[in-house]
Amino acid sequence: MESVYENRAEAGRVLAGLLAGYAHRDDVLVLGLPRGGVPVAFEVARALYADLDVLVVRKLGVPIQPELAMGAIASGGAFYLDDSIVRYAGVSPAELDAVIASERIELARRERAYRGDRGPVDVEGRIAIVVDDGMATGATMKAAAMALRERKPACIVAALPVAPADSESRVEAVIDEFICAMRPRSYFGVGQFYLDFSQTSDEEVFELLGEARRDSEARRLKKP
Repeated sequence: MESVYENRAEAGRVLAGLLAGYAHRDDVLVLGLPRGGVPVAFEVARALYADLDVLVVRKLGVPIQPELAMGAIASGGAFYLDDSIVRYAGVSPAELDAVIASERIELARRERAYRGDRGPVDVEGRIAIVVDDGMATGATMKAAAMALRERKPACIVAALPVAPADSESRVEAVIDEFICAMRPRSYFGVGQFYLDFSQTSDEEVFELLGEARRDSEARRLKKP
């Protein structure tokens, strides 16, 4: 029988152990994918003594087939578009503009809910560890990494508590390193590997980011 995490916090602590080589480095930034990835990322950031931020990603779905991603937008103004999908689906410039405008509204709403009036943490030149609570198809992590690349991080590390056995091959083209605590052969969904997989609220994301920010500020004050 495969292992099961008690909750996202435990998953984060287990994952942090695999990322110990990144601890105590000023150039490391942990990015949680809201909402479920943030409690995991919080534990990772705390264990590594690293800054934490969210990477809000909104898929740009093809109008007649919304589950098919033709691109993504993300925190910090990052933008990715797969021109081949746009051409294949016959998406007109007007349709594309409408999808982008709609998703920017939702991204801005989530940014406000999670950060208030604070902007994204600077990623350029830093090691970005992107954390989610698990992987299903890999589409979210792939879109996140593609969009994040536009912000010029030194390195992108995808970090997951659990993912399918073939998960690395799904995202290896857009990341620099893949870290996963469990890759079971029998995989029906992320929730299968958590005793408590209850939904994470916007309020919880906001509170965890605030607590992580206070941790970071305290570390900076202790430095000589």
